[in-house]
Amino acid sequence: MPGNIQTNPVNSLPQEITPAQWTAFVASQPRAHILQLLQWGALKSRFGWGAEPYALADLDGYTCAALVLEKRLPMGLGKMAYVPMGGYATDEFAYDALWLSIRRESNAAFLKVEPGHLAPGEELDMRAMGFRPSPQSIQPPRTIIIDITGEQDVILARMSQSTRRKVRKSLRSEVTYRKGTRKDLLAFCQLMRETGARNNFGVHEAVYYEAVYELFMPSYGALLLAERADELLAAVMVFALGQTAWYLYGASSRTAGSSYASYGIQWSAIRWAKRRGCQSYDMWGVPDYDEAELEAQYQQRSDGLWGVYGFKRGWGGELRRSMGAWDMPFSQLQYGAYRLALKYKGIDAPGMG
Repeated sequence: MPGNIQTNPVNSLPQEITPAQWTAFVASQPRAHILQLLQWGALKSRFGWGAEPYALADLDGYTCAALVLEKRLPMGLGKMAYVPMGGYATDEFAYDALWLSIRRESNAAFLKVEPGHLAPGEELDMRAMGFRPSPQSIQPPRTIIIDITGEQDVILARMSQSTRRKVRKSLRSEVTYRKGTRKDLLAFCQLMRETGARNNFGVHEAVYYEAVYELFMPSYGALLLAERADELLAAVMVFALGQTAWYLYGASSRTAGSSYASYGIQWSAIRWAKRRGCQSYDMWGVPDYDEAELEAQYQQRSDGLWGVYGFKRGWGGELRRSMGAWDMPFSQLQYGAYRLALKYKGIDAPGMG
């Protein structure tokens, strides 16, 4: 990770900020997100991405910032600059200056921005700033966010009767729940592989989760485990920044069902988030359909994110869609080729989880 960060100023004085100042700035934003921390850039830099923090300042202090990831696209389509779940500025002028700085410095074919979930009262007109809706998102645009304010009985009361019953049964079982250490990473990675093979979804190699642990824990995350005797039944990696917690990675064994350990471990994560002062818990990813479509199909489908919707829907959260993905072309020729490749040949979204 960098020491002092050289800003990329436009119409401003060159200054430097420290990693601590960057974290404080991101955490203070209404849309604060763990994917805008320098640690996320350091993580992705180990796995095929470039990472560059951009901050613009005036004499009164920092007005905007964004962690920008960069990746070369296949088929000679150039390089994509990407802002995951963020981009922060005080006004439209500051946003324009930020995008201009990225355009000048990145040498990318286009900029992709996923601003995340707007804060109450916040307005962000991406079209007016020169963006167009992107046909390719990287982060899941739709999720379920749980309100975890209030006493534990209040949170439980918001859940479906079935989920509430299973959480309570999980706490009466012989399962123990604890915070894991670095020594538990091997078992966690093995469980991730088993879960991925059983449910037909991709998982990272062990070195990736080891890097996540190294960079984020314990300052911004926790590895939580559910065990019975010497058997690991379920595990999650959960993260927190500002008033929000995110459930990004999780796995369970075939034998977890009878003990409801998958419910108990999520309840443990919610309690961890409350102790951190969080007010919401993001379940991170459900199929990108409206609620009527989700409710009509979830019992018949198990492909993609459909397999987890049935589990996540019962926690009493709000189904929400982020602003999605937006593209700003820097090279019309390269961006046009990228759009054609998406349409006719297919380009998989670079894995970001």
